[in-house]
Amino acid sequence: MSSSTTARTVRRRTLRTAAAVLTAAAGLTLTACSGSDATGTKPAAHAESVKAAAESSGAGSSAGAQGSDGKADPGTKADTKADTEADAANKQSGSANATGGGKASSGVQRCHTSGLKAAFATGGDATPDPNAGGSTTTSVVLTNKGGSACTIGGFPGVDLKSENGGERWSLQRSTAKHGSITLNPGDSTDFTINVALTKEEEGFYQPAWADVTPPNETKSITIEWPWGTLVDQRGATHPATFVNPIG
Repeated sequence: MSSSTTARTVRRRTLRTAAAVLTAAAGLTLTACSGSDATGTKPAAHAESVKAAAESSGAGSSAGAQGSDGKADPGTKADTKADTEADAANKQSGSANATGGGKASSGVQRCHTSGLKAAFATGGDATPDPNAGGSTTTSVVLTNKGGSACTIGGFPGVDLKSENGGERWSLQRSTAKHGSITLNPGDSTDFTINVALTKEEEGFYQPAWADVTPPNETKSITIEWPWGTLVDQRGATHPATFVNPIG
C-alpha cells in the first residue's frame, strides 16, 4: 500500500470516529432535554440514588423530616446555623421572661376575700361604750387564713343589714389617710367603725349582720352584729357611724 493510500485510509477512520462521537453526544443531549423538559423530573434511577444519598447523609426523607414532637429535624448546614441562631434568641428571650417572672413571683399579691376571715373584736376594751354619745368605736379583725403572705390596705366596704335583710345601710368612709400591711399566714389586722349607739326607742336602726368587703374586692364576708341599736342616720350627710381604713 502506497503512502497516499494509507493517508486516505487513516483520514476516513478519523472522520468516522469523529462522526460517531458527535452522534453519541447529540443523542445524550436529546435524551437529557427530553427527560427534563417532557416530564419535569429526573429519571427514576437517578432520583432513587439522590434519595439514598440524602438518607445516608442524615437529611432523611420528607416523611422523616418531622419528629414525633412536631419539630423539624436539622438538615443542611444553613438550616443548622439558622436553628442555632433561633435557639440563642429564644434563650435570650426566655432569660428576660424568667427575670420578669421572678420579679412578679417575688412580689406579694393583695389579700383576696377568699383568703380572709372576719370577726368583730369582742370582750374587754373592744366593747363599744353605749354611753359615749357617738364617739365610740368597734373593731373588725381580718385574718389571713391562706397559705401565703398577702398585702392589704385602704378602705373596706361595710354594709349593715337588718334581720330580714330588707333594710340596708352602706356606711360612709372617713377622710383618714392609710397605708398597707403585709399579713403572713395566720396574721391579723383590723379596722375600726365609729358607731353612734342609742338607747332610744325611736329613730334607731338595729343591725343584725354586717357585710365586710376587703379593699379592691367585690365579694364580701358576712358576720353577725354583736352590739345594740344605732342612731338611724342613713340619710345624713355626715353620719356619726362610719368606716375607718386599714393600715
